[in-house]
Amino acid sequence: MRVYSAVIERCPKTGLFVGFVPGFSGAHSQGETLDELNRNLQEVIAMLLEDGEPQLESEFVGIQNVAVA
Repeated sequence: MRVYSAVIERCPKTGLFVGFVPGFSGAHSQGETLDELNRNLQEVIAMLLEDGEPQLESEFVGIQNVAVA
């Protein structure tokens, strides 16, 4: 089993959760709930993996808080 890190945001216009896997071209989806988004991302990634293991364009490292005065 392979695990991918996804970045998740909520669209202010639609209220939908939007997620993508950094560096994994085409690995993005949306859903009304976090569970739905996770299922949708699983389906998309599984479909993309049918073409073989991807060469990731970047690696997810993490997030940082940036304080601006």
